[in-house]
Amino acid sequence: MTKPGFDADALISMFENASKSGSAKLREGVEQATLAALQGRELTLKNIRGALESVTAAVSQGAARNIAGIDAGSLLDKAVAGMDDALLKAVQANRAALQQFVDRGADLREKHLKKALDDLDKFEDTLIGAVKKAAAGAGPLMEPWQQMLEKMQAGGTLSGSSAATTAEQFASQVQEGLRGSRAAGMKAAQALAESYAAMASGVLVGMMSALEQAAASAPAAKSAAKKR
Repeated sequence: MTKPGFDADALISMFENASKSGSAKLREGVEQATLAALQGRELTLKNIRGALESVTAAVSQGAARNIAGIDAGSLLDKAVAGMDDALLKAVQANRAALQQFVDRGADLREKHLKKALDDLDKFEDTLIGAVKKAAAGAGPLMEPWQQMLEKMQAGGTLSGSSAATTAEQFASQVQEGLRGSRAAGMKAAQALAESYAAMASGVLVGMMSALEQAAASAPAAKSAAKKR
């Protein structure tokens, strides 16, 4: 597992000591912890996966020790929502970066940018995978984590929906770029065809003029030959 880039003990304590009145802060706490785990790292799937797995491990520890006896499902629901919020910001960061590349004329078919688009489509699966791993090793929290997993698989996530929309948007730009290239090619071909037609027409005019001149000069040449 990737070394946590956040205060895991603080997150464990937050879930361990969460009361019904203070549990609303859990979502924000998990979001901040997840973003802290990602801070200063490239937003690769590997790093995102590591951050999510570290956060879910801390959440599991704290929730299992909750001294207020809050329903574990409620705690985990807020944890997943917080991770989803953090991933939503990661999607927005990817969108902004991709738009900058596009604005600077980068080709989205280029290998690294295409991988970025492909990875966006996997954000939701990465979150689901982290929850699945947490469920497999959560002991007494296995059932609540499993319920969260089923909920996510059935309803999806905000970050997953945003990532899919972003990937679709930029994929559409790729297609528009391709269509634009084809259209530009067709226009260039049409312009060349029109130029060729004009050139051929000019050549034909020149040839006709030469023939007419030759035809006009032929009788004169024939007459001159007779006089000799």
